Amino acid sequence: MARAGSIASSRSPDTLKPGGSEKESHPWQIRLVEHPKRFESDAALPYGPRPAGSEHWEMHHGGSLWVKGNRGWRMYRARVGIEWSMQFCAEPVKVDRLRQEAAELVDAFPLTLPALAELGYEEADELLHTPIKNADGVESWTDSLFNACVPMSHGNHQGLLPKVPGEHHYPWPVKGADFVRYDDFQLWVTLPDGTHGAVAPVDRRGSGDGHVRLMHVPEGSKAADTLAEAQDQGLMAVLPPNSPTALQAFGKQIDPGRRTAAGPLATGRARRNGQGSR
Repeated sequence: MARAGSIASSRSPDTLKPGGSEKESHPWQIRLVEHPKRFESDAALPYGPRPAGSEHWEMHHGGSLWVKGNRGWRMYRARVGIEWSMQFCAEPVKVDRLRQEAAELVDAFPLTLPALAELGYEEADELLHTPIKNADGVESWTDSLFNACVPMSHGNHQGLLPKVPGEHHYPWPVKGADFVRYDDFQLWVTLPDGTHGAVAPVDRRGSGDGHVRLMHVPEGSKAADTLAEAQDQGLMAVLPPNSPTALQAFGKQIDPGRRTAAGPLATGRARRNGQGSR
C-alpha cells in the first residue's frame, strides 16, 4: 500500500503571497501567488504500482469514489470532481447531491466503510451521511477521500505538451483516451502551425482509412476557428491521410517511408494488436 499523496491544505490562505506577475501591452495583468501548503495524509490506500522513474502519486481533485468489493479496492469517478479553488464558488446544495450519489455507491459495497476505518479513515461514514449545508461542509468534501484522491502521475495530472498532457490543462473527453488508446496510436500531435492538438481515427483499425479527425486544438491555433465551425454545424474537421498530422498519428502503425497513412498496417501490427479500431 502507498501513502495517500500530497493534497492541498483545506484552509484558504489568510493572504495571497506574491510570486511574480505576467502581463502584456494591453490592459491585463495576472498575479502569480503561492498555492496553499500541501500536506501528507496519514491514511493509506492501495493505489497500485507507483509511476515510472522518480515520479510519485499526485492526488487529483477529480471525484474519487473508493469502494472495496470481494476482489479488492476499486475507484470510480464521480459525476463531477471539485478542484480545490472551485470550492469557493460551489453551492452547498449542489455539492450535497454529489455526496448523496457517493453514499449510494459506497452503501452498495458494504465492505468499504469498515475497511476504510481500518486504514485510518474513521470519519468516512460520517462524511458520506452528513448533509452538506454550508461552506464548512463543502470544504470537508472537497479535500476528502471521495473527491481529492484520484491517483495520477505528475504528467497525467499537471503536465503540458509537448511532453505529456495533464488533466488540468486538456479536456477530459480527449485526455481520457490516453488510458484506452492503442499504444502505437499518437493521440497528441504537433499541428502545422507549431501548436499541439489531439486527433482520432475516423474508422476501425485495419480499415485502411488514414484520415484523422481533429479533437482538440488550443485557442491560439490557426485550426481553432475551423474546429469551432465544424462543431457548430455538427460536422467533423478531418485531415487527409497524406498530411503531416495523419502521418504523425499513425507513424507507428505504418511502414517507414510511407507518404500516406492510408493502407494496410505495418507488418506484424495486425497480428500483435488485433483488427480493432484504427
